[in-house]
Amino acid sequence: MSSTRTRRQFLQQSVMAGAGLWMAACRTIPKRRSPNEKLNIGVVGVSGRGAANLKGVADEAIVALCDADENRATNARHLFPQAKFYTDFRRMLDQKNIDAVVVSTPDHTHAPATMMALRAGKHVYCEKPLTHSVYEARKVAEMAAKMRCATQMGIQIHAESNYRRVVEVIQKGTIGPIREVHIWCGKSWAGGDRPKDTPSIPAGLHWDLWLGPAPYRPYHPTYLPATWRGWWDFGGGTLSDMACHYTDLPFWALELRYPLTIEAEGPPVHPESAPEWLMARYEYPARGEKPPVKLTWYHGGKRPHYFDEGKMPKWGDGVLFVGEKGQLLADYTRYVLLPEKDFAGFVPPAPFIPESIGHHEEWIEACKTGRPTTCSFQYSGMLTEAVLLGNVAYRAGKKIEWDSKNLRITNAPEAMKFIRRPYRRGWKM
Repeated sequence: MSSTRTRRQFLQQSVMAGAGLWMAACRTIPKRRSPNEKLNIGVVGVSGRGAANLKGVADEAIVALCDADENRATNARHLFPQAKFYTDFRRMLDQKNIDAVVVSTPDHTHAPATMMALRAGKHVYCEKPLTHSVYEARKVAEMAAKMRCATQMGIQIHAESNYRRVVEVIQKGTIGPIREVHIWCGKSWAGGDRPKDTPSIPAGLHWDLWLGPAPYRPYHPTYLPATWRGWWDFGGGTLSDMACHYTDLPFWALELRYPLTIEAEGPPVHPESAPEWLMARYEYPARGEKPPVKLTWYHGGKRPHYFDEGKMPKWGDGVLFVGEKGQLLADYTRYVLLPEKDFAGFVPPAPFIPESIGHHEEWIEACKTGRPTTCSFQYSGMLTEAVLLGNVAYRAGKKIEWDSKNLRITNAPEAMKFIRRPYRRGWKM
């Protein structure tokens, strides 16, 4: 994340190409501090991704920690003994001296924790996906804009240099107009049938708090610490886990927003758990002079037909832009123009997107100065909505037509139950 650019240079140039509209809503934010003054931060979820995010903000003042599993919080509590510890984030957010909150819980509690923090006027960093449901994503983005809080979603690769160089190459028209994008990921999160046995809840795990707004079910070790991702009540499978990282690149480079239609295929739909493999197809409208785009997501071993035709380098996960003049293949750290012989001697365009000071650092600077971040909830809310609509189409079992303005599926009202889920009694967003 290091950069030769100074923080002053970054802040002067941080309204990045193609993202100005998405970032405009967070220019004036409450509770500003001097750039040299430390923020008081509360962290919800302190193990796994939470531990990485805690490390990312550790140079600030960590004044509160929260985790429903006391056992997994041991290391964080040892590292930050001065921080007050909670098992219920609702109680943590009553702590008056907290300026900003980091949310790294399982997906199903992202929105309740984030929304409560925003309503209290606190800046928020939330792991991807921003929320568990499409409805939550829209409402969280709206609240962030209303409260003028500094926000950032945890798609850390967005801050790396490679994505910026790809965006520049695409936006300079190197491979011409783009009407087709393919994204694939080999990972697979799937649940299965609900367990029938009911083992005892481990000491230190506050199961009812861990469930939060999700429907009640007995504790079982098959759900955690990470395998909750395979269950609809808590996560959304591989699509929810990984698509925000990879779809971010075409979303940014092509200035995509809301899809018009979405359809998906996979194994027979299971009422409890996400599929082992999935293919989701999105159709995006034209954006000014940019043509309509068909974007396809694949996971669990599925890949685009270009691999069968022997036209692709033997890379792992990646993103393929198909343009009129050629193709661009990218992953997190590299890109290549195809066919390579057609681009021999290619000279990249002069960089016009400044290097990042770091994904967490951007958010911290925004909290203190009111400057925009590159993955504010206005941007990442739209990205999350699009990603989650792939699961909605899969569970609906048909191609859905999306009215983004009114948050409605116009051709399948029966599928609206997948757009917004009811919360368990005692929980609210």
